[in-house]
Amino acid sequence: MTLFGVAASSCGSQSDTEEGDTRTAEIREVSGEMAGPRQVAPPQTETQTEPQTETGGPLADPTLDDPTATEAPVTVPGAIDAPVDLPGATDGLATAPGATEAPADLPGATEGCPGGMVRVEGEYCPAVVQECLEYHPEWTKRHGEPGVAARCLRFREPSRCVAKKTESLSFCMDRYEYPNVPGELPRTLTSWEQAADLCEAQGKRLCTEAEFNFACEGPEMLPYVYGYERNAETCNQDRDYRFPDHSQRLLHYEACQQNERCAAELSRLDGREPAGSRAACASWAGVFDLNGNANEWVVRTDQKAPYRSGLKGGWWGPIRSQCRPMTTFHKEDDYGYEAGFRCCADAAEAQAAE
Repeated sequence: MTLFGVAASSCGSQSDTEEGDTRTAEIREVSGEMAGPRQVAPPQTETQTEPQTETGGPLADPTLDDPTATEAPVTVPGAIDAPVDLPGATDGLATAPGATEAPADLPGATEGCPGGMVRVEGEYCPAVVQECLEYHPEWTKRHGEPGVAARCLRFREPSRCVAKKTESLSFCMDRYEYPNVPGELPRTLTSWEQAADLCEAQGKRLCTEAEFNFACEGPEMLPYVYGYERNAETCNQDRDYRFPDHSQRLLHYEACQQNERCAAELSRLDGREPAGSRAACASWAGVFDLNGNANEWVVRTDQKAPYRSGLKGGWWGPIRSQCRPMTTFHKEDDYGYEAGFRCCADAAEAQAAE
């Protein structure tokens, strides 16, 4: 059986291999170089291994993940090997030709939330079964090769909640990726630590893993914000991968824009689109770009420093870009050209402040 849940989730960035039927087992990816398969731990009992960075600080590689690394399969008893994603890049700095502004009548509720945020409220399932019925031809023909990710084209409907009980959630989330301004490019080249500080400076906080999941998938537990079938046009995803220059690392966001070499490399790799450019890429709660565009930092509430950082939602490359998967092997000071974030806030606190 395929288990998607709090203690078992991944949106990894290494290529992987898969045998057997077309079901996917979601796991938390904890290392890019695992020697062999391991068993997924039951909820709330996972053991976190050492995330891999080159110096313990920001990665020397301008990407957050090594596109040439291959991780051994990770399995759930009775299920199949879990595919993980590979980072990608695309053609130049996106100007989003033909992109449209966010609709005037924005979806979602805003009661009890600061300006620019939406209210997300409902019953969240911590453990979900989602079965992939059809993979992208690239995966079926070339799985295990560098640069090939397990993109699912069609999931079985409906998803199934297998948790013993659901959780009641009520919170506020930025409608767009930081800086949460429609029409502006999302900020990337930002570490989890920096993202947390920037949210705190606004009186907000980074979103948790569960909050991201629920805002993205909703009560129906959708694999993608837009449903069960993958559509490369709905969100900014599935662009061709472009390998970065590994000889020099990119700088943090502001410094990179002021450095000619760094700015040129970022422009070459960059595939971001302005926030809200694709009106159809809005979740049930009215949150834009939760799949694709920029990868998003979240808080792993079951972990302690320096392992509280997770990346969710996918980005513009040819990777999985689903709601539940999460990359977990990056430390809190790591950063990359595709890594962005958005902020959340407690709805009760937001109401009290008004």
